[in-house]
Order: sequence, then structure tokens, then C-alpha cells
Amino acid sequence: MKIIRAMLAVALVFLGANLYAQAPANAVIFHITSSHTSFPDTGRAKGHMYDKVLYTQAEHYNDSTVLIIAPKGLDAKKKVDLIFWFHGWRNNIDTAAVHYQLTRQFLASGLNAVLVLAETTKDAPDSYGGKLENTGIFKALVGDVLNGLRSQHLITKNCEAGHILLAGHSGAYRVMARIIQNGQMEIDETILFDALYAETEKFMAWIKADKAHRFIDIYTDHGGTDDETRGMMKLLDTAKIAYIQTEEKAVTPKDLRDNRLVFIHSLNEHDKIIANPDNFLLYLDNEPFLEKLKKK
Repeated sequence: MKIIRAMLAVALVFLGANLYAQAPANAVIFHITSSHTSFPDTGRAKGHMYDKVLYTQAEHYNDSTVLIIAPKGLDAKKKVDLIFWFHGWRNNIDTAAVHYQLTRQFLASGLNAVLVLAETTKDAPDSYGGKLENTGIFKALVGDVLNGLRSQHLITKNCEAGHILLAGHSGAYRVMARIIQNGQMEIDETILFDALYAETEKFMAWIKADKAHRFIDIYTDHGGTDDETRGMMKLLDTAKIAYIQTEEKAVTPKDLRDNRLVFIHSLNEHDKIIANPDNFLLYLDNEPFLEKLKKK
């Protein structure tokens, strides 16, 4: 078993390295480090035990890397829009970007925005968000991302954060819920890819707080999110808040553009709903807050 894990770790490192070796010509892809990511954090100083396996602090809770992907035509003089992606269990920022084809889908959308992947629990089964669950940390992370973009001469000195979207898969629900609960930064939209396992009350409070907040939840029958999603729809019914519920194969661009709360049932597998088909691209393409790159 240890040999298999070691081989998998090598494969994942190689996969992440390929992200940069094969960087598309229309993108600027780079890493920064930030003391305002999830880890290291005292909550996992002794690691984390799951299913009788100890995931150590040194291997899984000590990475403060942030992956930043920007289109080369980015036009951000006064404000820059940011899309934060949080990966789920047993992943890291580099493998998630490749495996779920996030880079390709983001660039294909043609958005005048930046995709940001901040490391959370690295290659371990754990939803804990570390320091990002604390008030003020996400705001500081946004500041670090802006400084990273300035260092690459992608934004101007006085450029500030514009619209902010949060998207994530599976166990990412917890850190996303805590970020919106803390309220230090205005979050315009949240997209959950089979990730509504809990924290529903936090998403509900955020939805109620501003009628402009958008929420998309795609869920499956076997990922563990079906009951929680149906429970959230009942809460919305009780609160008399409008939403639509549709099937993955039936959802249209108009559905996404015209409704701020969208629940999408998928017959697909938990790990395939992001890029098979290209749902991340579909949602970004029909996102009302973000503008497209200007054609030259």
C-alpha cells in the first residue's frame, strides 16, 4: 500500500509539472506563496487521522502555495475580477487544475478575469479550511494575489479586486461557507460541484443577505449531496425565495443567465461533473458579473 501511495505521489507531481511545461500561449501561469492560505495552521499541527491513516502536518498541511492563471489579454486598470477554485479531498491545486481541465475551461470562456487556486488540505481526505476559516484571512489572501499579479505586470499599481466568485468541488464546501460567512470580502457568486454536504445555513444566510448573490449547485445521486440539496430547496420554499431545479442535460444558457439560484441534478459520477461535460465552462460563459476580453 505504501508503494502504491508513493507511486501515486510521483505521478501527481509529474502531472502538476506538466501544467507549466505545456502552458498555453494565451495564458500567464505562475505560483506565489502566501501566509494567508489554509496552512500551516494550529488545527492540524499534529496532522489528521482518517480511516486509521495519519496524514501528517509536514506532508499535507504545510503548503502555502497559490496557483494563478491569467489570460495574456487581461485588461485590469482599476479593478480585476477573481475566480477562486477550492479543490476537494485527495487533491492539490496543480493536479486539480489539470485533472478537471480548469485552465482550459477558464481560458475558453474568454473572461477578463483571473483564476486562483489556493492550496488547502494537500492530497488528503479532509475538508478543514485551516486559517481561511478565520475572519480577515481571505481578504488578506486577495491582497497577496493582487500583489502577485502586480509582480507579473498584469495589473496596475492601484488596481483593486472587483467581482469575486467562489467555486469548488466535493469537500471544498466548508472553506467556501466559512469565507462567505466571515463577510470580509463581497462574494458575488458561489458554485458548488457536488459539494453541498453541510454548512447549508451559511449559504442560506448569504443568499438572504443580498438579492444579487448567485448560487449554483450541481449534485449527484451518489456523491452524498442529494439529501442536503433537497433540504436546502425546502428551506428556500419556506422562505419564499425563487429558484429553479433542472437536469444537467436540460439546463440551458438562458436558465443560468436568468436565474440567480440554480440547482442542477446530474446522473454523472461525482468526479466527472466538472469537465465531462464542460460544466465549469458553461457556468462561466453564462455568468452575468464578469465581462469578456475585448477583441483586438
